[in-house]
Amino acid sequence: MQKLYLKALTTALLLWLAWPPMSFTAPLLLVAFVPLLLSTEAIIDAKFTNKGKKIFGIAFLTFFVWNTSCIYWVFNSLNSVMPAWVAVLISLIPFGLAAVLMTIAWWLYYQLRRVSNRIIGYLGLVCFWVAYEYLHQTWDLSFPWMTLGNGFASSHQLVQWYEYTGVYGGTIWILVANILTFELTLARSSTDDRALERQKRLVPGLSAWVLIPITLSITMYNKYLEHENPANVVVVQPNIDPYEKFGSLPGAQQVQNLIRLSDSVGQPNTEYFIWPETAITDNADEDRLLTNPDFVTIQGFLAKYKNGNVLSGIESFAWYDTEKTATARLIEENRRYIDVFNAAIQIENSSRIQLYHKSKLVPGVEQTPFAHSLTFLKPLFKAFGGATGDYGHQDDPSVFYAQSGMGVSPVICYESIWGEYVAKSVKKGAQFIAIVTNDGWWGNTSGKDQHFAYAKLRAIETRRWIARSANTGISGFINQRGDVVKQSKWWVATALKADINLNEELTFYVQYGDYLAYIAIVAGITLMIWLGFKGLIRKYYNKT
Repeated sequence: MQKLYLKALTTALLLWLAWPPMSFTAPLLLVAFVPLLLSTEAIIDAKFTNKGKKIFGIAFLTFFVWNTSCIYWVFNSLNSVMPAWVAVLISLIPFGLAAVLMTIAWWLYYQLRRVSNRIIGYLGLVCFWVAYEYLHQTWDLSFPWMTLGNGFASSHQLVQWYEYTGVYGGTIWILVANILTFELTLARSSTDDRALERQKRLVPGLSAWVLIPITLSITMYNKYLEHENPANVVVVQPNIDPYEKFGSLPGAQQVQNLIRLSDSVGQPNTEYFIWPETAITDNADEDRLLTNPDFVTIQGFLAKYKNGNVLSGIESFAWYDTEKTATARLIEENRRYIDVFNAAIQIENSSRIQLYHKSKLVPGVEQTPFAHSLTFLKPLFKAFGGATGDYGHQDDPSVFYAQSGMGVSPVICYESIWGEYVAKSVKKGAQFIAIVTNDGWWGNTSGKDQHFAYAKLRAIETRRWIARSANTGISGFINQRGDVVKQSKWWVATALKADINLNEELTFYVQYGDYLAYIAIVAGITLMIWLGFKGLIRKYYNKT
């Protein structure tokens, strides 16, 4: 068993080596699962008892080690505000949850493999895995950070075809490549006369499966030309310590700092100044924004930029006379309900204000998962990202429009991991994407680099420029091919400008979204029903 565990841990090592921000190692994903597949097959063929438990244990260890090694930075955000032992315990939630879901998908593959042939088993593995990934981006504990297709974010030249498939195309590509490599490994180790024939079929099949997408992608990358439709955009990184941002540093002073940095690179034709998440920190009453001191100050700044707009993160709130939403809280003093929002605002040289309320809220930090059942967990989640409480939200993405008619998709922090959600705003008319974020909670770790790299995949899926403004983290510009055109350094106050190209064309992925995931889910459910039916038949015949 020890050798089997070592083989499985080799999978964890290869997955870690392939994962962003590692550069040029992403192709390791195409073979990383082979050691775990070999271990699983050895358990199936061995005379073990409780094979299902052994496979569950070996898979969970593999995926737990992989997840922990890649998202260790979660611990950093917790350890800065609580004792280390408490931070370790709470970190086990994100470290272990995805690992459990991955393990369930792998265990279901084993169960299917046990009662069917290899082909059906492999089909089940792909479908169950994609179904897990989709679940982990849609339920209350969503954390799609480790979606397999994200692994090519640092090698975006190899996945230009994501404009047709999104990241689920990458997940399927990785899993099938591993399955074919595994089958080739078995064939080469076999002394059966038929093994040579299998090798002859598998070698060209595997080569085609790996090389055709890579060749196609590199061709697309080299031939892709952006239509000239320039707009001057500025992104600002104020570099404010996230723990001072909501405390010792006055909000008005932060706004003045943002204006100073914006002015340092702004030019007469600048159309957008992008400020980071919660750049406007003094909670703003959405019914009184026109008289808000920060709004008045920002409009004064825009006076010299006639076509200019400020798109900024803001902490805002709204009052209701009734319990209008599930997140509204009753304030006893005035018997009214209040919703607090992590929002984005667009301010221009007019009285028009556009607001967007963040939709994809961070579990525990901005919303209590399964709120009606797990209210007792609220205290445990307080320090995960520097904020706490159930924020209000909106269900669908928004598009902000400049006076010139230009459309921009406001994307707040965590939302930039959701390909289909961002694509929906592009489908509504966004011509470029503005990501406003605050990655400073995690410190100078790979977390900020992964988050920045994932934005390249959104650029490819939608063929839109990304203008990214981080309070602390990495700010910059990414073009329609996913190339980083400009980026800031860590922990440096700066402003960057670029002439980006707007785009109105819709990619296949923008039009149809995560269709591959939906197909896989239907197929996976069908296979699970069939698996259950086979199990009932076996029990019946065993009794008789």
